[in-house]
Amino acid sequence: MAVNLSQPDPKTIFPVPGVTLGVAGANIRKPDRKDLLVITLDDGARVAGVFTQNRFCAAPVIVARQHLSMLDPDASIRALMINTGCANAGNGKEGIAAARQTCGELARLLGCSSAQVLPFSTGVIMEPLPVGRITAGLPACIANLREDNWLAGAQAIMTTDTVPKAASRRARIGDAEVAITGIAKGAGMIHPNMATMLGFVASEARVSLPLARAAVAYAAKRSFNCVTVDGDTSTNDSFVLIATGKAAMPEISDARSVEYAAFRDGVTAVAAQLAQAIIRDAEGATKFITIRIDGGRNEDECRNVAYAIAHSPLVKTAFFASDPNLGRILAAVGNAGIADLNVDKVDLYLDDVLVASSGARHANYREADGQRVMKQSEITVRVALNRGTAGATVWTCDLSHGYVSINADYRS
Repeated sequence: MAVNLSQPDPKTIFPVPGVTLGVAGANIRKPDRKDLLVITLDDGARVAGVFTQNRFCAAPVIVARQHLSMLDPDASIRALMINTGCANAGNGKEGIAAARQTCGELARLLGCSSAQVLPFSTGVIMEPLPVGRITAGLPACIANLREDNWLAGAQAIMTTDTVPKAASRRARIGDAEVAITGIAKGAGMIHPNMATMLGFVASEARVSLPLARAAVAYAAKRSFNCVTVDGDTSTNDSFVLIATGKAAMPEISDARSVEYAAFRDGVTAVAAQLAQAIIRDAEGATKFITIRIDGGRNEDECRNVAYAIAHSPLVKTAFFASDPNLGRILAAVGNAGIADLNVDKVDLYLDDVLVASSGARHANYREADGQRVMKQSEITVRVALNRGTAGATVWTCDLSHGYVSINADYRS
């Protein structure tokens, strides 16, 4: 069961002018479910993306990167195609050919070039993409295209997710008010750079392509690259930002402008909400945990400490058991690779409870106080390194029997 996460209210998910979504059942892995999504964009949309850093990246990632880089300056991306049930990863040249074939078929149906279509896949690795089923399902997706289909789109891209993930807000940019709406999927194989996650965020704001690229990288660093479930980085991670340019406003082209800051921060807020929803719906999760590190020499150092805590199976299982065996957290801090860390300066807090001070159990700490916090469904771990002014925050979850069961039974 997701941790304090419910299905979004469709009334709170705002349509984005210039974007339509259509879903269909292509019977890719499971019958009787929508597993194929097409997102169409009006001509002139700016599209930017960031992708997995896994060297064994999936065929759709390779093709999407190529299409974004080779697009004619006078053309624009006109469609995104997302399937669940098959990752199309680990399939070599045949996988790339399959991704290109599906792009070509959608392009034919929409009357654009195949380079104007971006493919995305999620599901089981090293299984061939069922091209025939996907191409057969595309006409139904096109017939279903609607501006208000965001929630249906979020449902169509789910794998082991239990709750569809969608977020939306309005932002004031100069004299214009624009919608910023996004959907994402992900529940396991989640680790920065980015995860088994797909994220798509769109707005009608008018933004230059260089600033769209800057905004998607900025938002990813502060959202999807701040979450981890199990330390495994997937082959298929993709986060795409779309700016359709339909708003009545001048194009944002100055990175120093207040208009760009408003757009960038709005995109980041939506992406962070989606990223946190992924952790709340993580496979087998019963607790949502914020890990905040401060007092570091630099942000990377703080992130490394946060991930050392977040990835420790001993720490994560202690949280699942509500067991205040908090020395495990100190051990993880010491294992974060800071060669010159002075452990005598480290403080550890569990929510409002000071557990350790100056590297040792605090004189006033009582295990009952630690257990009170550990029983909560939402917990904040704060570590003060007291060696600088930098900080970082990571969101993670506990590790339960459910995680093992889900992944043991994933293909059955």
